[in-house]
Amino acid sequence: MRPKHANDADVKEATAAVAQHMRPQSIPVNVYEAPEALVVVAPFPAVTHDDVTVEVRPGVLTIAARLRSAGPREYLVHEWEYGGYERDIDVPDGYGSGIEAKLANGQLVVRVLTGPPSETPLSVHPS
Repeated sequence: MRPKHANDADVKEATAAVAQHMRPQSIPVNVYEAPEALVVVAPFPAVTHDDVTVEVRPGVLTIAARLRSAGPREYLVHEWEYGGYERDIDVPDGYGSGIEAKLANGQLVVRVLTGPPSETPLSVHPS
């Protein structure tokens, strides 16, 4: 017997229920120094540009994405959610004057620009 097909209301209700008690998933990153920026690359599957927030404050870069969908399903294997990602990355001295972010093909690329860090947090959504 096939499971019932979930409608929009079912998906919204299930997503809200999961979001209430889930802990954000930590995501792996690759970090390297380029001539004008510290570059951070991370997998961000199943989210859109508007779901993702990138913030830099002195010494710390935070990348996060809200939970996208948690439809009511009976999983056989369930190891990750569609969003609910969060990761803090230490930013070395000499970076933080600005940030740029792009999301494409499930991959987030963030550039933390060289120069003195901004005294106020900088926040962007990726293009």
